[in-house]
Amino acid sequence: MYRDHSIGVVVPAYNEEGFIGDVIREMPAYVDAIFVVDDCSTDGTWDEVLEAARAGDQATDEADPREPLVTDGGASALSRRATVHDRIDRVVPIQHRENRGAGGAIKTGYLAALEDAVDVTVTVDGDGQMDLSQMSRLLDPIVEGDADYAKGNRLLYREFRSAMPTFRFVGNAILTFLTKIASGYWKLMDPQNGYTAISHYALANVGVENLYEYYGYCNDLLVKLNAKGMRVADVAMPAVYGDEESSITYSTYIRKVSWLLLRDFLWRLKVKYLVLDFHPLAFFYLFGVATTVLGLAGGVWSLFAKVQFGDPLFVRASSSLLVFSLGSMFVLFAMLFDMQANEDREVQIRE
Repeated sequence: MYRDHSIGVVVPAYNEEGFIGDVIREMPAYVDAIFVVDDCSTDGTWDEVLEAARAGDQATDEADPREPLVTDGGASALSRRATVHDRIDRVVPIQHRENRGAGGAIKTGYLAALEDAVDVTVTVDGDGQMDLSQMSRLLDPIVEGDADYAKGNRLLYREFRSAMPTFRFVGNAILTFLTKIASGYWKLMDPQNGYTAISHYALANVGVENLYEYYGYCNDLLVKLNAKGMRVADVAMPAVYGDEESSITYSTYIRKVSWLLLRDFLWRLKVKYLVLDFHPLAFFYLFGVATTVLGLAGGVWSLFAKVQFGDPLFVRASSSLLVFSLGSMFVLFAMLFDMQANEDREVQIRE
């Protein structure tokens, strides 16, 4: 328990032999349940999970009185996708029946946390990159009622982001900007950070069953949280980089997440500003983007006609520039309205 709140930690693990055991053993004492999801690892990850769990069980004076989460293999969303083994001390070992990716493992862990009805659920990667002593800083804004979801931010301070490899920093900065637009959380940074905490209320209402099952799951979750009106805290903290190797294929990753953010952006506009409520910014966005594209197309055609047919350039180019400027203005107004609509849904924790 942490400040009278039960705490569950979801640990996705795929080929994390040599790291996952330390993550389990170093978990803070106030954590009540550790949902370790083995995503069909091909190395010794599963054996290491069980070894670390049993070591903790032997070190505990009293056995955990709670029953295993799943005992009958019922038709729940959790049991359809994974085998949940009996709890060993604090650890709930879970095995996927097929590889589902990082987002799929997080989804499975979230479903297990919902069935266990923990008050706050934290996500921690199985590669040891996250400083577990910082976990309380993610929990505080939730238990104090200031936020429904909290996430780490490695980009706020220079000394924090200095440890991040350059290629990760550049990609993260680009995805930060795109996620701001898609999610509506305009103060948010470092959306790829997997060190998060979410309240039971938010987890039960955000639609976990529809969570994206790839590395863009964290971006997808932010969009869903915004559509539901949830408050998000951005907590500054350093990252830890060691000998672990990333399993991300960046060409595939960028393509998939870019399309995901576009779909999520359009979905959020529809749900938040047309279905659940009404705000003209949705039309500002759509009209602005369409007009901007029209202006660009007109400018390209003007240059083509000048070169190919010798047509006059000034009138056509001026008209295209005017249309482009009008569209850009509508897009900027839409962004401004979106910022104003969400300014009370974000908290930044710097210290």
